[in-house]
Amino acid sequence: MKVSCTLSSSAPFFAQGDFDHWWTRQGEWVEEANQRRGGSSGVQILPALVEGGPLLYSKRQTGHLYRSLRHPRGRPTILRELDAYQALAGLGIRVPVLVFAGARHQQGEWQALLVTEALTGFVSLDQWYATHPDALLRSRVIAQTASMLASLHRARWQHGCCYPKHIFVRTGTDTRNEEVVEVALLDLEKCRRRWRPASAAARDMDQLSRRWQTLPAADLQSLKAQHQALLAD
Repeated sequence: MKVSCTLSSSAPFFAQGDFDHWWTRQGEWVEEANQRRGGSSGVQILPALVEGGPLLYSKRQTGHLYRSLRHPRGRPTILRELDAYQALAGLGIRVPVLVFAGARHQQGEWQALLVTEALTGFVSLDQWYATHPDALLRSRVIAQTASMLASLHRARWQHGCCYPKHIFVRTGTDTRNEEVVEVALLDLEKCRRRWRPASAAARDMDQLSRRWQTLPAADLQSLKAQHQALLAD
């Protein structure tokens, strides 16, 4: 059994049979393979597809299944993550560009891959705060983050691992020298649908609050207030 797809319009075309192409590509581990969910999962960094292009991240898994009423015998977690990538992109939420995703059952074991482009110029929210941005810029980032999370939760999606290290930020100026703020979401492995927007929001916002830690408390309160107002619209 094999499930494969190629999604990046900027990438060369790889047919379904090219799972081997990506599986055999090896790079430096940026997240060592760890044992969980009955298998292993890790992330390698790969060279860009074209000169000057973004680097690639390749999540490689063997085993590593989740089980649900729909999949009682287990399904690769990468396929659930792929579902989330496609759904969130459809909502207009910035996520890494998908280059290749696939899974195959071979010799009694699942193998799965998720290859994405690096978010060039983005840093995690906690890293961004370490640059000591001014209050005005912080307020713009908080507003964008609240809007992004409200869009997620209105669609009944729960991130499931909503930490500052998984919210990425890019700030800069455009060709008219006007400041630009962009936010993105990473690590969608635990994303899932909930019955109600409030249920999706409750756990994510609780997680974010607990992991906010050394970041400005006033910014967290502003984020929560704006998020709640948008969710209520």
